[in-house]
Amino acid sequence: MPIVRNLSRAASQLLQSSGCGCGVSLVPVRAIGVSPRQVASDASFHSVTFSESDHPRVLITGGLGQLGVGLAKLLRKRFGKNNVILSDIRKPADNVFYSGPFIFADILDYKNLREIVVNNRITWLFHYSALLSAVGEANVPLARAVNITGLHNVLDIAAEHNLRLFVPSTIGAFGPTSPRDPTPDLCIQRPRTIYGVSKVHAELMGEYYHYRYGLDFRCLRYPGIISADSQPGGGTTDYAVKIFHDAIKTGKFKCYLRPDTRLPMMYIDDCLKATLEVMEAPAESLTMRTYNISAMSFTPEELAQEVQKYVPELQMTYNVDQVRQAIADSWPMNFDDSNARRDWGWKHDYDLPELVTTMFSYLGSDSRIAQAN
Repeated sequence: MPIVRNLSRAASQLLQSSGCGCGVSLVPVRAIGVSPRQVASDASFHSVTFSESDHPRVLITGGLGQLGVGLAKLLRKRFGKNNVILSDIRKPADNVFYSGPFIFADILDYKNLREIVVNNRITWLFHYSALLSAVGEANVPLARAVNITGLHNVLDIAAEHNLRLFVPSTIGAFGPTSPRDPTPDLCIQRPRTIYGVSKVHAELMGEYYHYRYGLDFRCLRYPGIISADSQPGGGTTDYAVKIFHDAIKTGKFKCYLRPDTRLPMMYIDDCLKATLEVMEAPAESLTMRTYNISAMSFTPEELAQEVQKYVPELQMTYNVDQVRQAIADSWPMNFDDSNARRDWGWKHDYDLPELVTTMFSYLGSDSRIAQAN
């Protein structure tokens, strides 16, 4: 591809001859999104279909995050232990390592990722590698590399090898000019974080690859996800996880958002169920490539009131983090997920009371919880 080589050479020269006086780091050609894959102008790719006796071969990238381990457990029950490969760049805990196949996979290493897909005959790919909102703002260059360059690698490989590709999006894909209550599937999106910008980019690139190359791309905009199995990971909605841990350990919780900050939330079991359902939905039932999904919407104050039913002595204080508060103020207050409910029958199981009961049952019976019960 002469044009690609010329563009790569020009980009390299530009980086080396920057006259701004600032420190510019050189990046590999792959890191600026140039794909070695040659696609003919009339190329058309189609997702693999499966008979009832055949199961997909699944790869999950970024698998040691909040959702990957839970998704692997769900998919292994459905498709068989050896048909689901969990991957990450970190060393897994023993219980994760021995629960099923695990491999090292760096999404910025195009060649290695391609070899994994080919050698393991992957047919479904769940792409969870990403830096979240607050963490991404603290390291924009890394977030740009992981969230955007990594996505380009995954899209190219998925299109080349006829994969069914799932990429999660987020409430962070919306911005302060988006309608907030409720937020529909299709509206203006002008996020103010690199995380949000990268997710809008993922939605549009996935849709483009679908219409341009026939890639079977599927995407859900997740609300804040609450899970008892993982520690908070640096997201703006993670206060809704940390409050349970702190309530049990100390009986005190300091919240970094205002008490009236309303955001859409979901228990992890609903999130994983929705992810599997949209991946199994017949292609003809999908009227769009990216859907909102929702379960509940609450404020820190409302959550604290529910938690205090189990830990009455919980002391809730507020120390507002202006960065995360600004992010939250630009996000939806409620999601309109009527299209998901109509097209593929989405229905959540957990509302706020069920969420709080389930979280405490998983996190164990501390003496103050036992006394409350």
